[in-house]
Amino acid sequence: MFVSYNYNWRTYFHKMNLTTKDTPALLLIDVQKGFDDLQHWGGQRNNPNAEKNIESLLQIWREKELPIFHIKHCSLEKDSPLARTDDGNNFKSFIIPQDNEPIIEKEVNSAFIGTDLYDQLHHKEINNLVIVGLTTDHCVSTSTRMAGNYGFKTYLVEDAVATFNKIGANGVEYDAQLIHDTAIASLKDEFAIITSTSILIDSIS
Repeated sequence: MFVSYNYNWRTYFHKMNLTTKDTPALLLIDVQKGFDDLQHWGGQRNNPNAEKNIESLLQIWREKELPIFHIKHCSLEKDSPLARTDDGNNFKSFIIPQDNEPIIEKEVNSAFIGTDLYDQLHHKEINNLVIVGLTTDHCVSTSTRMAGNYGFKTYLVEDAVATFNKIGANGVEYDAQLIHDTAIASLKDEFAIITSTSILIDSIS
């Protein structure tokens, strides 16, 4: 049995007031080559334009000289495409970090656990975070929740994150878009402001 829903969050997005004066930091979560292995992660992915949107946001952040943090997952599972010894651990080619863009390496879902991300953000007096990357229901969600709990004003860019289909405990296969939408619904308002690439670019520009 395959369960699929089609829901458009973009209907509910509104104009934002986030500007360069707020010095928002862009957190790129696990934008790594290993996620190109669709079969390993579930065989189907939603949001095929996520990387294009991430690249657009990264370009704006660099043009505006706003803070950028690259989060890299270094899996402890030797067979994972994200293991340190695998080429999949490397960042996708379009986001190769520049010298002034810190790389935060993590071994768990949260970008804040076992890293100095919080300390770096606190040291730079950054209060606003914009989160993009992979995957919506795992590392993106966990990092977003912790960012909200830490008191950061957090913006999650819905069309610049993506995930894969999942098999539930009941053996039912759930569509990647459904997994994505329910993860976003759980984060909305309580942990983050949900926005889109185009609205965020308009606000920052």
